[in-house]
Amino acid sequence: MSARFEELAWRETPIGEISLRRRLDPRLGVDIYEVKINDEFLMSSLFTVAEIELARLGLAALPADARPEVVVGGLGLGYTARAVLEDSRVSSLLVVDAVAEVISWHERGLLPEAGALVSDPRSRLIEGDFFAMAAGPGGFDPAAPGRRFDAILLDVDHSPRHVLAPANAALYTADGMRRLTAHLRPGGVFALWSDDPPDAEFEAVLAEVFASSSARVVSFPNPLTGGESANTVYVAT
Repeated sequence: MSARFEELAWRETPIGEISLRRRLDPRLGVDIYEVKINDEFLMSSLFTVAEIELARLGLAALPADARPEVVVGGLGLGYTARAVLEDSRVSSLLVVDAVAEVISWHERGLLPEAGALVSDPRSRLIEGDFFAMAAGPGGFDPAAPGRRFDAILLDVDHSPRHVLAPANAALYTADGMRRLTAHLRPGGVFALWSDDPPDAEFEAVLAEVFASSSARVVSFPNPLTGGESANTVYVAT
């Protein structure tokens, strides 16, 4: 049996102290991997349904015969990125994360199933500021400035209203969304994970910029409460 608690990695970063830890939950009998920034919990392997649905719902909005080139903003524990690669249509995946340490967790194999993401020839992990890249003309691929993609999937902030850094808020405005669409091909898809219920104000921003958009509530069992919890996935085409 594994130890009850282990801090696998810790690093001081520009956004605070980021740590990866593993703990054994005695009630569930499973290892849970958690990411914290300072004293705030950022993500947990106990709640991954909506992160996976971010990939599935975003890619489902593309034509069935597409061979999509995809960007994922935010690597985290890797669930969204791995779900992208599970779609056999995907021809390439670029994962952008601002924290080199998070990329290192996967490259060092500190997380379960990390090898599937690192070793897949379709996948590249890039250290960079997703929000600055989205706002600039160069875009997300340092090796191919101006490259456009079929899908951009984002899971960094808690929600459009609850951001990890003040500068991130500019993305969730109409001007920010217009700058992001410059990195999408015609008919391309933007999808966003949010920890909050559907936000009418942000839905109006999406409706102003995109041809079509929707907010999907993704419910999942919460073993800590014995009830259900929910996240929101926005999909805009």
